[in-house]
Amino acid sequence: MKKFRKVLDGLTTSSPASAGGSPSCGSAAGTPTAAPTPRELDVHETLMSEHFHICKTVRHGFPYQPTCLTFDPVQKILAIGTRSGGVRILGGPGVDCYSQHESGAAVLQLQFLINEGALVTACADDTLHLWNLRQRRPAILHSLKFNRERITFCHLPFQSKWLYVGTERGNTHIVNVESFILSGYVIMWNKAIELSTKTHPGPVVHLSDSPKDEGKLLIGFESGTIVMWDLRAKRTDFRIYYDEAIHSVSWHHEGRQFMCSHSDGSLSMWNLRNTAKPFQVTFPHGKSQRDGRKESCKPILKVEYKTCRNSEPFVIFSGGLSYDKAGRRPTLTIMHGKAITVLEMDHPIVEFIVLCETPYLNEVQEPYAVVVLLEKDFIVVDLTQSNFPIFENAYPMDIHESPVTCTAYFANCPPDIIPVLYSIGAKHKKTGYSHKEWPVSGGTWTVGSQTYPEIIITGHADGSIKFWDATAITLQMLYKLKTSKVFEKPKGAETGRSAELVEEDPYAVQMVSWCPQSRIFCVVGISAHVILYRFSKHDANTTITSLEVRLQCEMEEVISPSDTENTVCLTDPGGHSPQPQPPSPRSNMPDSARDSIPCLRVKDRMIRMPPGYQAELVVQLLWVDGEPPQQITSLDLNSAYGLLALGNCNGLAVVDYLQKTVILCMSTVELYGAADPFQRLTRSPRKNRQSTSDFCMRGLSNFYSDSKKRIRTSYQSLTELSDNQVSLDLERSKSPTSVPYPSSIHNDPRATAEPVSNLRASHYSPVFYLLDNVKGPGRKLSLPTDLKTDLDHVNGHCTSPTSQPCVPGRPRVPGGPEGPRLSRRGPGRPPFRKAQSAACMEVSLPVSSLTEGYASRRAMLQQLHGVTMYSHDEHHTTTYSWTERESRENSFSRSRSSSVSSIDRDTKEAVTTLLFAESYGRKSDALPTPCLWVGTSLGLMLLVPMSIPTDEQERMEEPITVAPTSTVLMLKGSVLRFSFLDCAGCLIQSPYEVWRDGNAPEDPERPRRRKLVNFSPCSSQDAIGDGHLAVVCSERQAKVFLMPSQACLYVHNITESSFVLRADVVAVSNSVCLACFCANGHVMILSLPSLRPLLDVHYLPLTDMRIARTFCFTNGGQALYLSSPTEIQRITYSQEMCDNLQEMLGELFTPTETPEAQNRGFLKGFFGGNAQTFDREELFGEAAAGKASRSLAQHIPGQASVEGMRVAAGGAVGELARARIALDERGQRLGELEERTALMMASAETFSKHAHELMLKCKDKKWYQF
Repeated sequence: MKKFRKVLDGLTTSSPASAGGSPSCGSAAGTPTAAPTPRELDVHETLMSEHFHICKTVRHGFPYQPTCLTFDPVQKILAIGTRSGGVRILGGPGVDCYSQHESGAAVLQLQFLINEGALVTACADDTLHLWNLRQRRPAILHSLKFNRERITFCHLPFQSKWLYVGTERGNTHIVNVESFILSGYVIMWNKAIELSTKTHPGPVVHLSDSPKDEGKLLIGFESGTIVMWDLRAKRTDFRIYYDEAIHSVSWHHEGRQFMCSHSDGSLSMWNLRNTAKPFQVTFPHGKSQRDGRKESCKPILKVEYKTCRNSEPFVIFSGGLSYDKAGRRPTLTIMHGKAITVLEMDHPIVEFIVLCETPYLNEVQEPYAVVVLLEKDFIVVDLTQSNFPIFENAYPMDIHESPVTCTAYFANCPPDIIPVLYSIGAKHKKTGYSHKEWPVSGGTWTVGSQTYPEIIITGHADGSIKFWDATAITLQMLYKLKTSKVFEKPKGAETGRSAELVEEDPYAVQMVSWCPQSRIFCVVGISAHVILYRFSKHDANTTITSLEVRLQCEMEEVISPSDTENTVCLTDPGGHSPQPQPPSPRSNMPDSARDSIPCLRVKDRMIRMPPGYQAELVVQLLWVDGEPPQQITSLDLNSAYGLLALGNCNGLAVVDYLQKTVILCMSTVELYGAADPFQRLTRSPRKNRQSTSDFCMRGLSNFYSDSKKRIRTSYQSLTELSDNQVSLDLERSKSPTSVPYPSSIHNDPRATAEPVSNLRASHYSPVFYLLDNVKGPGRKLSLPTDLKTDLDHVNGHCTSPTSQPCVPGRPRVPGGPEGPRLSRRGPGRPPFRKAQSAACMEVSLPVSSLTEGYASRRAMLQQLHGVTMYSHDEHHTTTYSWTERESRENSFSRSRSSSVSSIDRDTKEAVTTLLFAESYGRKSDALPTPCLWVGTSLGLMLLVPMSIPTDEQERMEEPITVAPTSTVLMLKGSVLRFSFLDCAGCLIQSPYEVWRDGNAPEDPERPRRRKLVNFSPCSSQDAIGDGHLAVVCSERQAKVFLMPSQACLYVHNITESSFVLRADVVAVSNSVCLACFCANGHVMILSLPSLRPLLDVHYLPLTDMRIARTFCFTNGGQALYLSSPTEIQRITYSQEMCDNLQEMLGELFTPTETPEAQNRGFLKGFFGGNAQTFDREELFGEAAAGKASRSLAQHIPGQASVEGMRVAAGGAVGELARARIALDERGQRLGELEERTALMMASAETFSKHAHELMLKCKDKKWYQF
């Protein structure tokens, strides 16, 4: 425990809060207030640095950009390799492990050491790795780096320790998987083919040993050459030359014939008795033409030939469709006898594996399922039923079903919420799945001791919301909500599948707000709308109430008192009042004709709503004078107050969702009133008015406020995961985290005026205008209009998600009244863009020239507010060159410029955060009252007290009084988070309403009433005057204020060179702390209330907008972010959870006896049907084959060998099993020893008997009688 003392005697608003140059605190008006009585503030902080440690826990979702697949038929676990070097190992429920190669090279192939607890990976950097799976977190034991040859194919026979490795040169090498040492035995390509052959056979594309004789190795070359190599004799048995390239080979289990798939869409069957030509060639999907020739077909990339005991064999292959059928989706064909079934897939097939009953290749295979790995999905097909149904996926592989646009993480939820959501969601599950158990069931997992309800909420580009059960490091979908059902669908020609329609995501979810106690849920959409949902277990027929808010702030012109910019339009719930019919956003109405209409149209009829979350209210911002509404940047709701607050760069609106009315709608400047610390000068009217639509509908990248206008570069997002094969082929050549910069970026003549490589990062906060005491009236800093336009449209490619794509070669409209607007968004273009799925990078640009009076303004800001301003020339080290984007394409960069300068120099001040709480709106308040805390992008905080009736009936009838006060506090940078502590340092929860089902049948004896739970800042009457502590965090600074005196007790400058992306006050180890995630990748933990640094770790070396958009902290020391467009990565920053992580993870390896090979009988063995075994050690060992060349491959030793791996394997289950096996072996040895002892005793007794008889016989004989 540590005791902090803070003497507040004589503290006034003009006194500095700290010596670090932080802004002064107190009343914005600057009038001195009476100092509180001198006293001591005792706060016992229990959190120390040793309580925190950051590490990854588990990764959920579909492996991003998969490349290969393998399966262990005995352990029943599955492994997937990815292009970024990741390996995902899946088993039964809870068995889900992710490992990463340090090199980041793509994984080309995977090979299990079947039932050995090991995995071999072959990567694109020509390195083989051996992974130990006998521990909960796999580790690399050995690595082998090939220096002179490229790896193309690997094959590991069952129960063998020798791995065959085929290379691009056509050679085949052999590796000992126990020692990972290369054998001297090499099959050179020139020895495998005939000497008369003049061309190179190509890379090795297939390796397999014959099921009939393990001493024969079948080698397939890409050119169509197939060689059967005799490993003992070191010569070729036969060679096959085929005209078409080979993609794969599959054996019949008897080893007498095999099948090949070719590039022309054909399948060829070969018999070992006659290899001169195939005895059967088929084109499964090729039709005969008039001339008798088969039509050309696509290549068959892989074929599997599996036999059955009681039915015809299965022939399963991917591809092979004819070229003339354009638009056909990828297919998997299943041929069973004469029946041919074609399964169409939604995405291209990466690889598939047929699961069989036996691991032995020389036995009847009996296939029962097919695992199909697609580029964006993972399915398992049941082969035991004639209709081939798929299994219900046991893993959350559909997170990216629609691009993820936002996330929310709730730990320690009410325990009843998860069963309720699951019961409702189970009613809407799809049917038609296979009734058999999930076949990938390996490993073991048990629920840990420290478990509590956890829920993850994901918002998507199609407007859907998914609730996930994240308890105990697992993930299971509970409930899905579709927000698009609230709105009318486009009619007429608007429903056509045009290119413009595909680019739009009008229902994309921007942010969510959820109260688990009251079960009220709010969704903010990209079309400037808010939907409020209530939860009910019963269906209902209701009408959705629509509120239309006209929130538009014009700082460009002098606003007259008669202006009605901020009036509120209330739509009648019944829909009987006349209202303008809003056209669809995709209609061709000119922008200038749009006024007082929303972007979307709410259904105005009676709607039947199923059980679950039911829409009750929709709040929409309206178009104003042809200008679309600004996106909503902040939201908060409070079920106890019945209020909903939303803000954007124009102002603030507060909605009473109980009375369905708007009680406050004001611009940010009007909220300040006379307490505005800055004098804002209105702009003179211009001839060419700049359209404010430039600030509207900015994709989903307003993680920061909309007033922070920057040049944005589109980052790779989920919305780029299209089914366009051309784009997929292009993407395959890129890094999974690369930024798709246009190739012509250096060839545009418009970029020659100011090279892009000279652009530097700058702070983005909007500028405000001051009266300069030295240079006269304040001046507005801005970029030239032509430069600002060119920066948004570099080389004809739209670099800002806020603007529409430009047509190459088409000049922009340089002038005219609507010129700028038409250049940004042409006629008929919607105000919203395709959702960027939380994946948009933002790069700020500096001011190229400083205007007159800048230094004096900087000095004034530093003097008045303690804000240190830096010029860009003083900090040239932050120069960001796009030519170096290979290493910094995912990183954020900002200079240490002033937090009050910006590249757009716009007067709009965005509302960045909101919070309802019981607080003190004024210094003179003796008791806390309901207040709304408002944080802005200029680092200012406003307090808005409210008077709410306490009686339930009065609450539904009497209006709520809202009176903005003159209380204004200040921080550096945009305000991100509010939170409140009591005088003892404990977190104060916001008041809430206990959930009640509004559609449940009413009980006359028990009338339905609202039940409120309020958390008072101070529990005792004696401490009522002490107030509470307000924790405020901005992107640069954190402060703790004492309310109601508004005195700043503690201040901490979080970062100077970067900025905070996410900040949350969380509960950890029975205490609270402030957790921050910065743009430079640092995760910081600060104690409360003293703001003492407890942890500062550089966790993410590079960050991008996807991570920044989705990163969130929660209680219990956990956090999550979207590590790729398809995966959610969960981490922990709690040392306690790191210590218990091993118990929470599943065991990948379970000791299992290998099934015995079947006895094939006397006749099959007599006629040569039995498989012949041979000693590979005798052939490939160092004694026989010698050593391989040292320059060919480099061995990198790991932690231990395979023998040591068995000893070092962790886990109680493994230890007990090994102890049981050792005990059985010991008992067996003791039994053998006892038998040998008995045999020796019997032999000794026989010897003694014979010796006695011989003695008696020779007893009476003389010496000469012998």
